[in-house]
Amino acid sequence: MKNGVVIVGAGHAGVQAAASLREDGYDGPVILVGDEDELPYHKPPLSKTFIKDAEAKPQPLRGEAFYTGSAIDYRPGVRIDRIDTRRRSLDIAGGGALAFDHLILATGSRPRTLPLPGADLSGVLSLRSLADARLIRDLSAQSDEIVILGGGFIGLEIAATLRATGRTVTVVEAVDRLLGRAVAPVVASHVRQRLEATGVRILTGTSIARLDGENGHATAAITSSGERLPARMVIVGIGAMPNVELAQSAGLGIANGIRVDHQMRTSMPEILAIGDAASYRHWFTGGDVRLESVQNATDQARLAARTISGHTDAYSAVPWFWSDIGDMKLQMVGLTAGGDSHVVLGDLPENKFSIYHYAGDRLLGIESVNRPGDHMLGRKMLGAGFSPTQETVAEGPDGLKAALAAFQQDEPARAAG
Repeated sequence: MKNGVVIVGAGHAGVQAAASLREDGYDGPVILVGDEDELPYHKPPLSKTFIKDAEAKPQPLRGEAFYTGSAIDYRPGVRIDRIDTRRRSLDIAGGGALAFDHLILATGSRPRTLPLPGADLSGVLSLRSLADARLIRDLSAQSDEIVILGGGFIGLEIAATLRATGRTVTVVEAVDRLLGRAVAPVVASHVRQRLEATGVRILTGTSIARLDGENGHATAAITSSGERLPARMVIVGIGAMPNVELAQSAGLGIANGIRVDHQMRTSMPEILAIGDAASYRHWFTGGDVRLESVQNATDQARLAARTISGHTDAYSAVPWFWSDIGDMKLQMVGLTAGGDSHVVLGDLPENKFSIYHYAGDRLLGIESVNRPGDHMLGRKMLGAGFSPTQETVAEGPDGLKAALAAFQQDEPARAAG
């Protein structure tokens, strides 16, 4: 009898891997293990609608009937202690073992912890799970003053959401601008301006020395300059760490994540890794990356299923990301590190614009604010391997669509030549 495929991690990546195995015709056992006692759910809404609406419910990735109807053995509330590579089995916390023919590690990432005095006070929270979101929602209802440490996507989404409920919100970022290397400075400045216009206080280039509390509960964050920022709740959003401990203890290759090849195989071919925890050589940039996005998780899951089903496809999905911060829908496609010039389309004061990033004459990626059409067109262009000239970009969407159509029409001739 087949032991089948065991998937550790029931987030976006793990659930998609299970679904794709069945879609690809895999007929062996599929066991999906999750450490939460919940039906797998969408995570992006947690930092927005869920934490401000006491009536909001988690949004399941798939209905319960999907798992039973697809013969996927979903096991919630199960934690894996160890991978026995020799026996191809997993040691389950509390006792028991789970054998596998193939193992998919979709272990995700966890919030980076705050290495400061007071970090263990009640009211100091991070957001990664549904349980975290429930705590933030419950405590925010009792907190007039909230401090958010970290000016990345999660921190700013939460800041916008809680400010819209009337809370006094302060964001503290250690470096000199928001969103670090995630977006161009002009986008970061725009986001800051829009948030500050709603009343969010933003301190950049500012570090926190400690957190103060009374009776075990946080009362304030103290900056390195001595300023006291009152806070009944402190939300820590200073980045994430890949969950590599299982893989590392099993002897798998680790390099800023679980190292995988172009088919999502680890250094032990019967074990694959996908999603936030996987690092790989990116086909587009030629550099090593570890991407934290729903798109990356689900596309890698589909490919891992195909790998197990016997296909030899290489990972070549175009990376894209999004974030909803207040009245700004940010959409990013491509990877823009190494860019040396850019073209701006649209109108910043109108809160609708896109930035096309180039390295020489090669289009690297596009960052859009409230211009979803530009984003979708960018995904098509990068997927086709088409880099329009900057002059063509300046003509706007109509010129870009025409240039892309002409490029695709000439593709057979290029292939023949």
